[in-house]
Amino acid sequence: MFKSIDYKRFFISFFLISTFIGITLVNLDTANNLFNSTQSFIANNFGWLIVLSANGFLIFCIWMAISQFGEIRLGGANAKPEFNYINWIAMLFSAGLGIGVIFFSVAEPVSHLSSLALFEEGASFNERATLSMNLTFLHWGFHAWAIYGVVGLCFAYFAFNLGRPFRVSSFFRLESAWSQVIVDVFAILATVFGIATSLGLGASQISAGLEHLNIANSFWIPMETLSPEASPGKFIIIIFITILGLISVVLGLNAGIKRLSQLNMILCGCFLITIFLFGPTGYILDGFVENVGSYIQNFISLSTNLNAYSNSDWQNGWTLFYYCWWFAWSPFVGLFIARISYGRTIKEFILGVVFLPSLIVFIWLSVFGNAAIYQEFTTAGSLANAINEDISVSLFIFLEQYPVSTLLMGLSLINILTFFVTSSDSGALVTAMMTSSNQKNSLQHDPAIMTRVFWALTLGIIAIILLMGGGLDALQTSVIVTGLPFAMIAFVAARNLYKQLKIDSNKI
Repeated sequence: MFKSIDYKRFFISFFLISTFIGITLVNLDTANNLFNSTQSFIANNFGWLIVLSANGFLIFCIWMAISQFGEIRLGGANAKPEFNYINWIAMLFSAGLGIGVIFFSVAEPVSHLSSLALFEEGASFNERATLSMNLTFLHWGFHAWAIYGVVGLCFAYFAFNLGRPFRVSSFFRLESAWSQVIVDVFAILATVFGIATSLGLGASQISAGLEHLNIANSFWIPMETLSPEASPGKFIIIIFITILGLISVVLGLNAGIKRLSQLNMILCGCFLITIFLFGPTGYILDGFVENVGSYIQNFISLSTNLNAYSNSDWQNGWTLFYYCWWFAWSPFVGLFIARISYGRTIKEFILGVVFLPSLIVFIWLSVFGNAAIYQEFTTAGSLANAINEDISVSLFIFLEQYPVSTLLMGLSLINILTFFVTSSDSGALVTAMMTSSNQKNSLQHDPAIMTRVFWALTLGIIAIILLMGGGLDALQTSVIVTGLPFAMIAFVAARNLYKQLKIDSNKI
């Protein structure tokens, strides 16, 4: 283990993480105010830049796929893919958006549907439903995956084709060793904080589901509240997720993460088909066709909307929030996607990372989103009121309307659990890769087991400490604040990738 650690990156990252947590918890109100004001400043003054960057990355991905570079193979002309298409898609989907889509597929469309900031009084239900689904598509579709795709492609090409380490600093020709360390530490912090925040949020949703089903005591999980953010049950859930993630990350990419991702997709498929068949099937199909058509028709206006002539803060809380979140998560997801994409051509990479997952997301959102909207159509306020009261239980309130609802809720909890374990183990793997010293044979040898174990445990401990101290909101906001700086890093990285591809193409 000790020979494989890059001590500068490891200890600086660990020191900054510990310092951040300590300062945040001691000065929680001040930290919350600081991060919220910083987030508002970025949204109000640089929203146009964030939106242009997201659109620019999507255009870059499309151009890369259809250009002369599309046939270039990641790893060289003779490289063979390490994973087949099904396993590849399952793993990148699980690491990318999986749990968020489960959490928000019901809550977001209904939230938009009932939003006073989006619609004037008297707006028709059809108008509100169509725009609600269009916005949900916008937030979870092409733009999110394009951001991941650009960063992932940079990781893959610079590592597999040029033999550089799996680090963000590999995107640049930085002369100073310390400047390389600073860039990498920034990416490590965004990854660790993002995963820790997800573990905390996941624990909240799982505990809400267990409480809603009144089965927490059956699992010996106490739910007495210690504070608005913390309960013993949430700590037990995080510990359980961390242990499962620990087992998976020790087993490695093939035996652990790949198998868990396969289970994720099987459970998702069962969940999706059940809601489709036992829900308003015709309504869902009609909605899917209309949603896709409307989204394509209004794509440019949706993608460039900034609410410039409105006093509403809706855009800051939704579209800009999502884009910053995707940018902040792009080092983690991008590196993981790159690691599993050896042997793919650039065209295959773009189609598999940007367009196919977006299609899967659109199908998922159409089934759950339209089924939820149908419930609101038939019983106004049935979901909207529950979402406004506690968004964590919205999925379970939605499932109450279905046959064998208890079984469906149990299935959804297992699905949420497996997705969070995947986030934990893939996050530990990526962080271990970023803090490893010898990465020349990254494809054949994952980071040392003890390094992966350390980061898996660290992620769980951070989540528990922040829940105990009530600092999860501050951490989540801090992750969003890192979105704009990393968007600029990714922009320069994409430019460097293009220049390098031109140089390499001329050598052929």
